[in-house]
Amino acid sequence: MRIQNLAVDGFERVVRAEDPARGFLGFVAVHDTTLGPALGGLRMWPYAQERDALADVLRLAEAMTWKAAAAGLPLGGGKAAVLADARDGGKPARLAAMAEVIEMLGGAYITAEDVGVNAEDLTAMRAHTAHVAGLPRSEGGGGDPSPFTALGVLESMKVCLAEVFGDPAIKGRRFAIQGLGNVGAQLARRLVEAGGSVVGADLRPEKAAAGAKALGIAIVDPDRILYESCDVLAPCALGAVLSEESIPGLKTAIVAGSANNQLARPRDAARLKERGILYAPDFVINAGGLINIAVETEPAGYREEEAVRRVTAIAETLKQILARARETGTTPQRAAIALAEERIGQVRAANHI
Repeated sequence: MRIQNLAVDGFERVVRAEDPARGFLGFVAVHDTTLGPALGGLRMWPYAQERDALADVLRLAEAMTWKAAAAGLPLGGGKAAVLADARDGGKPARLAAMAEVIEMLGGAYITAEDVGVNAEDLTAMRAHTAHVAGLPRSEGGGGDPSPFTALGVLESMKVCLAEVFGDPAIKGRRFAIQGLGNVGAQLARRLVEAGGSVVGADLRPEKAAAGAKALGIAIVDPDRILYESCDVLAPCALGAVLSEESIPGLKTAIVAGSANNQLARPRDAARLKERGILYAPDFVINAGGLINIAVETEPAGYREEEAVRRVTAIAETLKQILARARETGTTPQRAAIALAEERIGQVRAANHI
């Protein structure tokens, strides 16, 4: 195994690791551990180039810092990626190699599932490192985090509806969901059950067909979903979908979805505000899965009722952020980052860091 430490401004540690014998190349980024060990998912994806993987890991690690801090969790932000197709036969060896890298970091980074990596993979990684969370219920973990992420987004939508329309009711409102994967499908189900009208799209035809069949929701072409006329647009797939190019065409009053890093650039938060569109900061409202995993890491062990209680409380955090944004005339995104920075700053001051 060849380990290379990369110097990246603002990050505590960034590692490039390679083991050609096992077909392994990966990155781990630890952004900030002021509040606690960095926790973030491990994704396995066939990135076109190394720099794409590194950029992804850095961007997502920083977002995890803000997510944990805004949620009031004793965790920092980190992320890891393996450059490979998760569907080929080399996955077990690559996961073992990444587990060895994580173990080498001595607990500074705790990994969890992400694209291309599931709870069963994490269980296998435990043979090589103890720094794994998000395990199956059968292993004492919290299991699939997607229902908790969907719950947090749903409760946040209610806050946004009350902010914009004066009524938090889902019934009678129209929702456009981009991405009908684990979280998007869970969110669609909850919205339909609450009386909402849902239109969805997914790049994978089988996911779109499954949503239409199971939930009876309308399906549109993926290229159209961002521009559907709706009360709430929920990006639940790729990041960077809210951009200088897309924002002028949006036909929604609210953007509230589970996708990470929805804003293509920081300036896009102001573009949404200028258009009169309320943006619920993604790293605040999609923290349900992280909160569920955090409960698993506590000395008392995993307790579902405690996870549900804390995920539901995301709504109160969002209310505080929206109130701060109104009072200061800033964007909800900036208000959310300020809240996270304050929490990290308080711990640094208390510990004389």
